[in-house]
Amino acid sequence: MPKIIFLDIDGTLADYETRVPPSAVRAIRAARSRGHRVYFCTGRSRAEIYPELWDIGVDGMIGGNGSYVEDDGQVLLHQTLSLEQCRHVVDWLHLRGLEFYLESNSGLFGSEHFREAGRPVIQEYSKRKEVANAGELTVEDVFPEMIFGGELYRDDVNKISFILSSYQDHLDSVAEFPDLKPGTWGGKGETALFGDLGVKDITKANAIETLLKHLHADIRDTIAFGDAKVDIPMLEYCHIGVAMGNGGPEILQMADYVTASVEEDGLYKAFAHLGLIEE
Repeated sequence: MPKIIFLDIDGTLADYETRVPPSAVRAIRAARSRGHRVYFCTGRSRAEIYPELWDIGVDGMIGGNGSYVEDDGQVLLHQTLSLEQCRHVVDWLHLRGLEFYLESNSGLFGSEHFREAGRPVIQEYSKRKEVANAGELTVEDVFPEMIFGGELYRDDVNKISFILSSYQDHLDSVAEFPDLKPGTWGGKGETALFGDLGVKDITKANAIETLLKHLHADIRDTIAFGDAKVDIPMLEYCHIGVAMGNGGPEILQMADYVTASVEEDGLYKAFAHLGLIEE
């Protein structure tokens, strides 16, 4: 019976330097040749799915941690912040002197000084992920197609990420934006580097449900792969949840199966273990 496979990208398909192991590409192509369907299921917006990822060959994607669903080029769901919500966030961040970027399917839009303010934060984030040249990275290295000088009041925004001057910025965002979903990334609690604000009441699990209804598919035929806490609802919802060996303790504990790390060909080994491909 063909399976429907959901792959997180960063830390699952690709390592923390955004390199995709050749074995992972082989596994995806071999699985699809056997009739299985493969979808990216990521926090990235569509604008961050660069051509080299699409060139691997997949059936579609779930983006923005569940705010966007696409199957074979057809958009099934796209929930965005309203223009009023975006304006409120942008004005609030400007008032606090916090630099940020807007995540939209049409591009990533950096605030006036994000290029400069973001560089040390990106470097620190990369050091924590043990990226080899972390201390030399620029914002353009990590976000090569980020647009500066673009319109910041938009009605097509999936999520807004902003640099935290302290954890209090996140706590204040929770109080300021009850109509949005606040979060942090780049660390836990006080060590977080970024705050973010997105569409309320969305998860990767809800998006998968939307896709399955469209495909008239059964939840028993689903397999999810992830490495981070944000992936847990996806692994819980799908019939089989696979954690990468480089994953955090929470996801390693709850997964049905733990494979090797990205760098150790974990995706390929899991595909073979689950009978999706022949070794």
